[in-house]
Amino acid sequence: MFEGLAEKLQNTLKKLRGKGKVTEADVAEAMREVRMALLAADVNLKVVKDFVARVKERAIGQDVLESLTPGQQVVKVVHDELIQLMGGTTSKLNMSSKPPTVVMLVGLQGAGKTTTVAKLGLYLRKQGRRPLLVACDVYRPAAVKQLQVLGNQLDLPVFSMGTGVSPVDIARGATEYAVAQGRDVILLDTAGRLHINEELMDELKSIKSTVKPHEIMLVVDAMTGQDAVNVADSFHKQLGLDGVVLTKLDGDARGGAALSVKAVTGCPIKFAGMGEKPDALEPFHPDRLASRILGMGDVLSLIEKAQSTFDAKMAKEMEQKLRKSDFNFEDFLFQVQQMQKMGPLDQLVGMLPGMGKMKALKDVQFDEKEIKHVEAIILSMTPEERQNPQILKDSRKRRIAKGSGTSVQQVNNLIKTYEQTRKMFKQFADMRGKGPGKGPGGKGKGMFKLPFMK
Repeated sequence: MFEGLAEKLQNTLKKLRGKGKVTEADVAEAMREVRMALLAADVNLKVVKDFVARVKERAIGQDVLESLTPGQQVVKVVHDELIQLMGGTTSKLNMSSKPPTVVMLVGLQGAGKTTTVAKLGLYLRKQGRRPLLVACDVYRPAAVKQLQVLGNQLDLPVFSMGTGVSPVDIARGATEYAVAQGRDVILLDTAGRLHINEELMDELKSIKSTVKPHEIMLVVDAMTGQDAVNVADSFHKQLGLDGVVLTKLDGDARGGAALSVKAVTGCPIKFAGMGEKPDALEPFHPDRLASRILGMGDVLSLIEKAQSTFDAKMAKEMEQKLRKSDFNFEDFLFQVQQMQKMGPLDQLVGMLPGMGKMKALKDVQFDEKEIKHVEAIILSMTPEERQNPQILKDSRKRRIAKGSGTSVQQVNNLIKTYEQTRKMFKQFADMRGKGPGKGPGGKGKGMFKLPFMK
């Protein structure tokens, strides 16, 4: 995510970071490079000009150039301005004090509205809400069926009236149904349309005037860059948007849409789609994303992911096992599966401060398919072998390789990784209560490879 932009900005600011004295010429040179990096990332030209001007004005002020660490202060100015550019603070949904809250999702065809409706429904249910998904797309073939399938998979109710009914009537009927069923949030999945199609835009205006949604959100593909901003601006002028959902943000190597939408339209980005899984919809945090772009990591999001995935009681039991060196292959498999639930491994690594700049990780590719091989190998072991890995001799390894559809070399590599992981986890467990400099990562400690890293 934002790979090209992040690398260019980090390299530019790295030149300033360590300087004991920074001149106006240094700042001007850095701002030229920042400007080029933002333009290459497909950020709106006016947004780039305004951003660079604000940073430059603050960076050549007395409190920066005359500070003890002027280079660090310039980095802080860029960080602060990036946050403001993307909205400043996290924007939440407008929830009605008198349920149900009506949320209408609009956008172009193929932006991912139907999937986003389902993801948003799951997110709201986790927040204690009782959402109702509404199939208002009567034009796209199988659109109603797609929402019903997603609703069934996530155990979320779907309201539909078929394809021969007006979307306005469907929205009205959904509102009455939600009140009768005690549903407190209505999510309207409307048909995709071009912002220049007057007839379909009028239909959206009719839905708006009929059910008076508390929130109108535009779903837009982040990877379309500048086009995404133009679409958002047009929809906002015609409908009056309350927020934007950026889909496919995890695949956006440039970042133009995320950095331009708020500045151009005034509409805050409220959610970001970070993958295909149902739970891969996250509130948009400008401060956390700015930190990730500048290589400062995103520890808060990492902690939240861990807290929502790991069971506190099981984590405590695991720590006790590690202290006693009682960590076996069943525990190893459990840890791998828990990490997998947290999301793609390369995204998790990107949340760790400084990890994106580590040379050891530059050429590392995380192969999700290899995790399946790990599971297959461990599940091909007998319960005794999983509990006592030391009994794994050549004949057993050959049987496990055959049973898991892998090679003896892969089995050996997994055993080696398991041993390294066991030792590392033991060190982490022993670090609790000890001073800095002890445990893994100290001098002379090498970086081990997980079985799903290439």
